[in-house]
Amino acid sequence: MAKGGSVDAVEAAAKLERLSDAARSVEDQLARAIVGQEEVVEQLLVALFSHAHALLVGVPGLAKTLMVSSLARALDLSFRRIQFTPDLMPADITGTDVIQPDPETGQRTMQFLRGPVFANLILADEVNRTPPKTQAALLESMQEHQVSIGDTTYPLPDPFFVLATQNPIEQEGTYPLPEAQLDRFMLEIRIGYPKRDEEERIVARTTGRDEPEISPVLNAEEIIELQGLIREIPAAPHVVSYAVNLARASRPEDPTAPEFIKRWVAWGAGVRAGQYLILGAKARAALRGRPAASVDDVRDLAHAVMRHRVLINFNAEAEGVHSDEIISRLLEVIGNE
Repeated sequence: MAKGGSVDAVEAAAKLERLSDAARSVEDQLARAIVGQEEVVEQLLVALFSHAHALLVGVPGLAKTLMVSSLARALDLSFRRIQFTPDLMPADITGTDVIQPDPETGQRTMQFLRGPVFANLILADEVNRTPPKTQAALLESMQEHQVSIGDTTYPLPDPFFVLATQNPIEQEGTYPLPEAQLDRFMLEIRIGYPKRDEEERIVARTTGRDEPEISPVLNAEEIIELQGLIREIPAAPHVVSYAVNLARASRPEDPTAPEFIKRWVAWGAGVRAGQYLILGAKARAALRGRPAASVDDVRDLAHAVMRHRVLINFNAEAEGVHSDEIISRLLEVIGNE
């Protein structure tokens, strides 16, 4: 029995080392095209290996599209970019049945033309600029990993990873995602402006003739295998308890909620927040080569997991308080218990 257990432990350690080495290799490849943004890249990998989806929020010109397309190349995945516009229809994403004549018999038959959602990595650009019906078509694909046209269901490729971008400015004429749909995204990843030295490197690099070459590090089959490894990473009971305490304390009606939560929060984080805090903590630990999730992993991902799940009320808006500030204060309170 001990012998079998030791073999399993050796195999698990080897898989863990392989995952962390692959993550470093992907980060090195992305660094050829992207200057800085190390935390953003790590969070993208956390979502990917957690078999989840993420929102990317940042002003134009911060290389969101380049980052996602470079990630697809480093992972050797099929990539499609969908530009969301007010006139985009669900069939423009999922595909549709069309009548095609048979060249030999001349008879007409229905054939399904696949839409751009049939790819491993989808960049849903400015998802808040398309009407709810089209947003729902994408979100259904994300949740079910399949597309239904008429009586036929078509499975989406595996792995399937959606990165949706939102522009935090120019909100006129947009269709903000409802909170229930935002909850489907594991992380909301904020991309900020680069530091001065990074910006100088970006300007120098992007105005020259050299094009960065990105080599594939993993393929689809390897990614699926490594996604399974994340679920095997243990999280001790006190780590799970901490994540649950954090989520519950963000709800104004909960007895454990601090006074500032009751003052500033309309709706707190739901059950998915605790699930994603633990799953993300496992992925972060594995990417860094550690065999177990820790409270620090949970704390590190708290803003990305909870910022789109903690909804502020009028008091917070009037006082200029944002969800990130509330989460930071919540981390101080929970951390001191």
